[in-house]
This record gives sequence, C-alpha cells and structure tokens, in this order.
Amino acid sequence: MLTGRLNADLDARLEELAETTGRSKSQYVREAIETFLDAREDYLLAISILEKAEPTLSLDELRHELGV
Repeated sequence: MLTGRLNADLDARLEELAETTGRSKSQYVREAIETFLDAREDYLLAISILEKAEPTLSLDELRHELGV
C-alpha cells in the first residue's frame, strides 16, 4: 500500500473528475501510475538497448539485407 499527498489544486481536479464520472480518485491515481510506469519501462528499455552500442543498420541497409 502507498500513501501520498497531492497539492490542493491537483486534489481538487481529481475530486471533480471522480465526482463527474462516478469513479474513485484511487482508480484514477492507479491508472495514472500504471500509464507512467508503462511508458517509463519502455523508455528505460530503449535506453539500455542504445547503451549496448551494438552494430546497427540504417533502414536502407536493412531493406537491402532483406531483399525488399
């Protein structure tokens, strides 16, 4: 379990969204964290691949290799 605090403006926006949609604030916080983590994991994976400095091919080189 995680506990955190939001500033007043962010909390008010979240409260209004929850009331308008009939969903809980917790649901929106979970969705926001999940979206952030998905994007961050993809970003960090891409960075780790780039840092390996393995040989790369340009698109034209790849097309030539594949014969397309």
